[in-house]
Amino acid sequence: MTLLDIGRIVKPHGLRGEVVVELTTDRRERIEPGAVLSSDRGPLTIVASRPHQDKWLVTFEGIADRTAAERWLGVVLRAEAIDDPDALWVHELIGTEVIELNGARRGRVVAVVENPAHDLLELDSGALIPIVFVTGCDDGITTVAVPDGLFDL
Repeated sequence: MTLLDIGRIVKPHGLRGEVVVELTTDRRERIEPGAVLSSDRGPLTIVASRPHQDKWLVTFEGIADRTAAERWLGVVLRAEAIDDPDALWVHELIGTEVIELNGARRGRVVAVVENPAHDLLELDSGALIPIVFVTGCDDGITTVAVPDGLFDL
């Protein structure tokens, strides 16, 4: 079972055990009531959640007051990978070999870097490729259609 980091508890909120969660995923079903998240301290079941500024206020089963919420400060939240064949997942890109449509091999993906415009694939060569140029990812190969001169920069 592959567990992915989906966020972390950044601070308590109020007196009734609610916590502020900073998500690293855009999949909102991860924090719907009834969802069970994993952590190094055990599973956490979501009772309620709501958006708050650019984060989420979440109530977990078993965290009933501010003192209990403070003990969860900094805990990383994880969930199983979602099986969606139409989606491109970061964990599937890391380690793949990047090949252009013309067959040129450009290296391996070592990271996906967040960027305001588009996330960037970081290659072992140091090159960065905007993710919008990815045309496919299958069997350890990421295919890209990049504009001429991208690798000349």
